[in-house]
Amino acid sequence: MSSRDGYQLPLRLAALGFLTVVVQIAAISQVTVFGVSADISPLVVASVGLLAGSLPGAVFGFAVGLFVDLALVQTLGVTALLFIAIGYGAGRLRELRDPAHGLVPLAVGAAATGFATVGFALMQFLLGVRAPVSWLLLRDVVVTILIGSLLALPVYALVRRIVQGTLPQDPRRRRRRAYTTGGLSPLQRPSAGR
Repeated sequence: MSSRDGYQLPLRLAALGFLTVVVQIAAISQVTVFGVSADISPLVVASVGLLAGSLPGAVFGFAVGLFVDLALVQTLGVTALLFIAIGYGAGRLRELRDPAHGLVPLAVGAAATGFATVGFALMQFLLGVRAPVSWLLLRDVVVTILIGSLLALPVYALVRRIVQGTLPQDPRRRRRRAYTTGGLSPLQRPSAGR
């Protein structure tokens, strides 16, 4: 592995984060479905966490969240804090459970969208931002989660395609492969008397 290969993942993630925020603000947020605009930022952060792990997911979430806060001129750090949790949580799911099912990105995307939407509303409420609270807010949250769920699989596939080839190998998969090829388990000791 050359030193140039070590920089491929951070460079791709930086470009992906920049393009995600620019496309979200310039194009996607201008289109509304049932009075709600889609938000692909938490989906991209969750996808990076699922693909790269908890630490890259958290760092990517912080960077994207901070860029969103700066671009929208809103309370600095609110979105960054939420996206850190989303990226780290998705990465821990990958590290602890090894999700191999094809619909895992759908469930993680719904959870990420719900966490981002409800968390942002709660944080704004706790910071004292005055906003009308009604049953329409609940309807908007549910519609936002449904739209995020529908976009989760295409966003995951696009992110996987962008970062494919630069992701670190999962050490658990290497271990499993080595044991199935006839190698000795670390728990087995060769006996000298046999």
